[in-house]
Amino acid sequence: MNDLVWHHLHLCPRGNPDEVIRDCALAVHDGKLVWLGPAQALPVQYAAWPREDLGGAWVTPSLVDCHTHLVYAGQRADEFALRLAGASYEEIARRGGGIVSTVRATRAADEETLLRASAARLEPLLAEGVGAIEIKSGYGLELASERRMLRVARELARRYPVSVYTTFLGAHALPPEFAGRADAYIDEVCERMLPALADEGLVDAVDVFCERIGFTLAQSERVFEAAARRNLPVKMHAEQLSLMGGSALAARYRALSTDHLEFLDEAGVAAMKEAGTVAVLLPGAFYFIRETQLPPIELLRRYEVPIAIATDSNPGTSPATSLLAMLNLGCTLFRLTVPEVLQGVTTHAARALGQSARHGVLEVGREADFVAWSVDTLAELAYWIGRPLAARVVRAGVTVHRAQWPQAAGAFTKAEGA
Repeated sequence: MNDLVWHHLHLCPRGNPDEVIRDCALAVHDGKLVWLGPAQALPVQYAAWPREDLGGAWVTPSLVDCHTHLVYAGQRADEFALRLAGASYEEIARRGGGIVSTVRATRAADEETLLRASAARLEPLLAEGVGAIEIKSGYGLELASERRMLRVARELARRYPVSVYTTFLGAHALPPEFAGRADAYIDEVCERMLPALADEGLVDAVDVFCERIGFTLAQSERVFEAAARRNLPVKMHAEQLSLMGGSALAARYRALSTDHLEFLDEAGVAAMKEAGTVAVLLPGAFYFIRETQLPPIELLRRYEVPIAIATDSNPGTSPATSLLAMLNLGCTLFRLTVPEVLQGVTTHAARALGQSARHGVLEVGREADFVAWSVDTLAELAYWIGRPLAARVVRAGVTVHRAQWPQAAGAFTKAEGA
């Protein structure tokens, strides 16, 4: 259907619940918004268009998950159980666990296996209203496997109604075959892997894990320099476990984002503000590894650094497939406000991907990508844990997901003998 007016809705066009249009209407032509505003002000030229009643739903832009490691093989639930039973990370690593186990499983998996496993993690995110997602490589740590991961990410975009942005994270960890030779591995990342993958059109951005258990500032800068030679934007896993100064380095390269940031200091915050770098907070990882060092929320607010929220979906530290759950964790663990977390998965998350022109906002001229929520107030999006809230997900004016749960109380029947 080319022309359609969506009506009987309340609109939050920029993800900020302090800026809403009640009793709103949206006019969509060929998948793009051509008008939005109070329903009573609908221009006469749209009055005869077919209409779709959203039943008083709240509507926001489609959500953006701007930091994930969604493509990998295997899982690490047994390691989780071992940690709970008292095993240390070092003990688990000696048993062949940790990131090495995910690398081993991912290298052994063919594209179809990776695709099936990754699709199972993507689908619940789409049902929650995610319309754009970043997917990193970084569990192959050699060219063929990194290529396979990125090809699967591209294939997910072809098979599902979602915009996928790929990030090359070859500098995620040191592969076993390069043990003790980190500089040599960075040579491989910068001189062989990144050029090949970029030439194949598989890379939208480049990331590096700058940390004591990752890569040094000097090694990280070499990765950034290699990205610059390919005109690729950069981002960084920074200040998660210690203060390394990675955020300030990333800001010098005008990074799209720096992510985690529990140990970020004021100098890093100031550098991010000057560079326009987004702070991506990952409450799922904070929760899962039982971190106690909170990100410097008040500093980020004081410097007006935009804050995004993401799942960090990965097998080791954030096995999360719910972006809405991250809103709750962002509020409860980081003391963020409802407007902060909602903008953190819309406008600011889009900015963290360098895609502000395509995602995160509903306005005339943009694609009609939105979610109709079965809630009375937008605060419910950060309030409920595990309750399905997206009544309808719309991309380019077409409904791509509609809630299947029963709408009437008492719709479930008690089983015989229960």
